[in-house]
Amino acid sequence: MDLIFTIFFLVLLTQLIQWIGKSVLLELAYALHQRTFARDKLAQQRALKSSILNTKKEMMETSAQDEFAKWAKLRRKVEKELGDLNKLNSELAFKRTSFSVQFNIAIWIITAGLQLVIVWWYRKTPVFYLPQGWFGPATWWLSLPFAPGGSVSCAAWQMACKRVIAMFERVVREFWEPESQDEASTAVGERVDTKQD
Repeated sequence: MDLIFTIFFLVLLTQLIQWIGKSVLLELAYALHQRTFARDKLAQQRALKSSILNTKKEMMETSAQDEFAKWAKLRRKVEKELGDLNKLNSELAFKRTSFSVQFNIAIWIITAGLQLVIVWWYRKTPVFYLPQGWFGPATWWLSLPFAPGGSVSCAAWQMACKRVIAMFERVVREFWEPESQDEASTAVGERVDTKQD
């Protein structure tokens, strides 16, 4: 019985990740990662940006002809801070790319990798047995690739779970979409009525 639910929840998790989208999950996970582990770098980046803006404002208020020494000093300061900001931005971009690769590997392991391992590990183990004569001569394909005859293999159960979850997704989408389309057409009709008045 545990195998039935393990495969079902693994397929459900995979479908949820697919529905939400890897990119959305990546953005959420990276934002959490930054708030947790890169708080000091983000504070440093904000401070640099603020300092650059203040220095540029002060530089714009300073006359390059009348106060050249002060203006040149401000300009060197802006250029130095811009260089520091570019260095920090490239460091953060590298960390983001590294996090993205690690996140995608983890998602693959959680979804496809675990499914492959479970199907391979339990390839000869039946998930459950079917009553005699339910599917007649077509019963053998449910036990493919290596489960005993008259049983449902992990691969067949995984495929069945995926199909049922996909059908449930379609039903939910059809249930919600007509409602939102009706609301949109009502809102458009209201706008047309107000324009005619």
